[in-house]
Amino acid sequence: MKIYTKTGDKGYTSLIGGTRVPKSDLRIESYGTVDELNSYIGLIADQDVSLHIKSVLKEVQDRLFTIGSSLATDPEKVLDKNGKKGIQIPDLHPSDTELLEKEMDSMNGMLPELRHFILPGGNTTVSFCHIARCVCRRAERLTVHLGRDSYVDNQVSIYLNRLSDYLFVLARKLCFDNNIVENQWIPRV
Repeated sequence: MKIYTKTGDKGYTSLIGGTRVPKSDLRIESYGTVDELNSYIGLIADQDVSLHIKSVLKEVQDRLFTIGSSLATDPEKVLDKNGKKGIQIPDLHPSDTELLEKEMDSMNGMLPELRHFILPGGNTTVSFCHIARCVCRRAERLTVHLGRDSYVDNQVSIYLNRLSDYLFVLARKLCFDNNIVENQWIPRV
């Protein structure tokens, strides 16, 4: 199979289902940002983190592929709830978001109370978590915007919202585990 097809040379690409759209389309920007986020999640997983965290991040990457496939599919061509016409794509479940919530609850139980805003940083892995958190927030904003004019599964924005929270808590937990003092923001007034 060739990687290049030359079908995008004029600035258009195909959604799953065959619909051609400009590469600048908000749907393309949305799933492209999810793909960028997935790459940062892989970068975090490649660091010196526990096997448990690696396992959770692998699950997150799988869910991000699910989100990407949802966003990359023409909503008019998706299999409807009655199983009529269209393309079947993987879907998110509330349990996917619940996993992130359980992980955050577990980590938060070990962390000191948060009393200040935290400046990103501490070590490379913590910084990668903060970068991923910011990319995740951008992906969330883009998919919410897309959802104003086109169908986006409600579970997508919920999952992305919770994932950005998870990445923040993970950054704090990694600081805690490595005896790194969090860089608190103390406003100059």
